[in-house]
Amino acid sequence: MALLRRRKQPDSDPHPDPDQDPKPDEEDDKEQKASKKSNKNGKIKNYSCLDNCCWFVGCVCSVWWLLLFLYNAMPASFPQFVTEAISGPFPDPPGVKCLKEGLKAKHPVVFVPGIVTGGLELWEGHQCMDGLFRKRLWGGTFGEVYKRPSCWVQHMSLDNKTGMDPPGIRVRPVSGLVAADYFAPGYFVWAVLIANLARVGYEEKNMYMAAYDWRLSFQNTEVRDQTLSRIKSNIELMVATNGGKKAVIIPHSMGVIYFLHFMKWVEAPAPMGGGGGPDWCAKHIKAVMNIGGPFLGVPKAVAGLFSAEAKDIASVRALAPGVLDSDLFQIQTLQHVMRMSRTWDSTMSMIPKGGDTIWGGLNWSPEEGYSPRRSKHGKNDTESPTVSDSASEVTHANYGRIVSFGRDVAEAPSSEIERIEFRGAVKGINVANNTCRAVWTEYHDMGFGGIKAVAEYKVYTAGEIVELLEFVAPKMMERGSAHFSYGIADNLDDPKYTHYKYWSNPLETKLPNAPDMEIYSMYGVGIPTERAYVYKLTPAAECYIPFQIDTSAKDKGEDGCLKDGVYTVDGDETVPALSAGYMCAKGWRGKTRFNPSGIKTYVREYDHNPPSNFLEGRGTQSGAHVDIMGNFQLIEDVIRVAAGATGEELGGDQVYTGIFEWSEKINLKL
Repeated sequence: MALLRRRKQPDSDPHPDPDQDPKPDEEDDKEQKASKKSNKNGKIKNYSCLDNCCWFVGCVCSVWWLLLFLYNAMPASFPQFVTEAISGPFPDPPGVKCLKEGLKAKHPVVFVPGIVTGGLELWEGHQCMDGLFRKRLWGGTFGEVYKRPSCWVQHMSLDNKTGMDPPGIRVRPVSGLVAADYFAPGYFVWAVLIANLARVGYEEKNMYMAAYDWRLSFQNTEVRDQTLSRIKSNIELMVATNGGKKAVIIPHSMGVIYFLHFMKWVEAPAPMGGGGGPDWCAKHIKAVMNIGGPFLGVPKAVAGLFSAEAKDIASVRALAPGVLDSDLFQIQTLQHVMRMSRTWDSTMSMIPKGGDTIWGGLNWSPEEGYSPRRSKHGKNDTESPTVSDSASEVTHANYGRIVSFGRDVAEAPSSEIERIEFRGAVKGINVANNTCRAVWTEYHDMGFGGIKAVAEYKVYTAGEIVELLEFVAPKMMERGSAHFSYGIADNLDDPKYTHYKYWSNPLETKLPNAPDMEIYSMYGVGIPTERAYVYKLTPAAECYIPFQIDTSAKDKGEDGCLKDGVYTVDGDETVPALSAGYMCAKGWRGKTRFNPSGIKTYVREYDHNPPSNFLEGRGTQSGAHVDIMGNFQLIEDVIRVAAGATGEELGGDQVYTGIFEWSEKINLKL
């Protein structure tokens, strides 16, 4: 009772302090009242984390379905109306423009998609893929990646010894125009070009998507699927059913060198070739309009094979260290990407070709003196170099050093670089344990000795890249060397060059005898494009990739060529202009030993102009590697050639870079 009296004593104070905090008993009364309300009828409401998550997911789904309903309910012209209200009226699409000029469908067209952009579907798989017969494993929504990532990686990989199907798995290319019209919902590849061609009268009877399994080596697409034979038959059928008019071939990205392989295959005698005879291309092809073609390879392929990364992935690793190396969705992300992609023989087709002669050595490169700072100039001549007006402002970059260990090595005079030979180095003992078996890569067989030997050689030019990859990934390169070659032919009449491994290398094969045919190099420019890399050793860890792009290496100014460990030059963000343009600018220009019949060649560069606002989507003047497929000017050029125009009628060469100047620096026997 005394205790109760002491608790009530403050309430009996006749002179309470006005500055005193609220009385505790009043707060208790409020809490008790709230508790009584919640305990009404004896029921207590307690929300768990699971309840909150369910509510959150439910709200997100409801909002999503509401937005989807509104999007489908709105008039089709509404987005364009809003965009035009903000940005002004759109120009006529190329198809409409050409139709107003009276252009109509004439020559049948064949699309040849590149790596990654073609859909792949399941025809046979393991139990973990039950219910997915003929469902897309690549392209579309990629839903299966999130549902069953380990199983998906297993089915997207090829056999590491044969480069063909693993036992019990059959993944095949999607057929028809839908194979590569959209890569994912809303992300077009060929769709815009197809729609504009349809405006002038094209349809499936005179359009054909030459879909193929882009994971396989080029010759293996014929061995497994008879894809090359199907392309040959379809072109012959389209020419025959369209009044004998020759076809216009439109390859993109890796499809460019795939079709180069096809042109040799189709005329070569069986069983290695298609047996079409030496005049097949002359009879069936009007023009080959190559879009973003990596004729001479891409340095980006080196980074992908060497460390399973490129500029974008390296940047993500820098922003969020450890995320891509962690156990995401129960897989170690980059390790599994490397393990899977190294089974795709097609990736080795894009290793730089021509060695130091094309790409430069320790002390020189064709693009030497290039500055990323350039103004739009719109010149249409062959002598418009992309260099800064002030030589003192140009950042010096040794582009010939494709891989350098450390920025100091990348910039040091060659005489000051001490290199320790890596060829023949003892690789040491196996450093991986049994827990790494699920993500096994050939790096686990190198040991610390092999890893150290690679780093101590310090710098690698294009002429040494193949040997580097043979050292770090011998099993992969053993398969690749049976299907691809990266040198320069001394004598193209040597019988060895009749083998299919040389057919996709323009420096080791001849163009067909088709003097009336035309070849175009069409590619975007004005975007920094990967050309060389600064690497560092990764701290040793379990199941790790030992080499990593050093994102701390960068120039101080915004106009530097080195950013996040990557040296850039002019190109379309994926393929440097040198690789895309050299063959048409010089290697095939006129009658050369690589072009004995004098097929006319044209360089058509498209200066990148990004969209001014997000309502324009990916833009109609983009020069980016994939987005260029929606470039109005490029589409108009394609339509005009398909309707019968020649390269001269298009205006000949259209050049914004120093491609002709760079080509002259290359001392190649023609």
